[in-house]
Amino acid sequence: MLSRIFSHLAVALLWLLHLLPLPVLAIIGRGLGQLFYYIARRRRKIALVNLALCFPELGEHERKQLARSNFQAIGRSLLERSILWWGSQERISRLIKVVGEEKLYVLHKAARPIILLVPHFVGLDAAGVAIAMRYNSVSIYAAQKNEVFDRLLYKGRQRFGDQLLLSRQDGARATVKAMKSGRPFFYLPDLNFRRRDSIFVPFFGVQTATITGLSRLSRAAGAAVVPCIARMLPGGEGYRVEIGDAWTDFPTEDVVADTARMNAWIESAIRTIPEQYYWVHRRFKTRPPGEPRFY
Repeated sequence: MLSRIFSHLAVALLWLLHLLPLPVLAIIGRGLGQLFYYIARRRRKIALVNLALCFPELGEHERKQLARSNFQAIGRSLLERSILWWGSQERISRLIKVVGEEKLYVLHKAARPIILLVPHFVGLDAAGVAIAMRYNSVSIYAAQKNEVFDRLLYKGRQRFGDQLLLSRQDGARATVKAMKSGRPFFYLPDLNFRRRDSIFVPFFGVQTATITGLSRLSRAAGAAVVPCIARMLPGGEGYRVEIGDAWTDFPTEDVVADTARMNAWIESAIRTIPEQYYWVHRRFKTRPPGEPRFY
């Protein structure tokens, strides 16, 4: 009961925060992220291990600075979601600039199934809302342990249009069916999932357990793979969602090569805004047989 009360109070505070101008909310969010950096020791350690693995060329001080910036960006994203959940459609449209949406429109108009390849940058929720304001899409939803926040997040994902949220238990067949019916698939494949769904391919030079879903789903649905990057802009300026050109020569007959290509593209995207990637996730948790654990 006490946990539910605190959760409802947190939601009420978030609602109040959405009334603030974005530059003010951004300052508060960065301060919250800085606080998290010092008190969330476990997540800080995970981020620093990830950064050491991915950026060995950086010194320890530089990696710590990058980790602090990362936590500040995460703090911003947590608070700025309040605008996505309760802000007016007009306000959200002003804050999120979408570049390259004509590429998506052409594919959708031609009835081509679409997979939006979206890495785990802190601004991905802004990308999700931007797509939802334009298309009825499909995505995978993982239920949250906290019932109050679960309802809030679920409702937020369905705020605009007719969005289809599937669980991982629904399987690939339901996702393919949704894509073939005209729903773009908002796909986030760069987390550490179960070993049986993954293969080991390089990511920042580290053999990393990576799901092969992009190749398999693209083949099953005849879907075009369209890269999508969500960038959080500085100074509370909002977000820039960049939709790239559909990949050519994809998928191939080589699932391993397809999956390695995906990781290589995600790595190249991360290098453009490393402070905005979700470094607090144990991306390298699953190791090849015989290798020691990183965390």
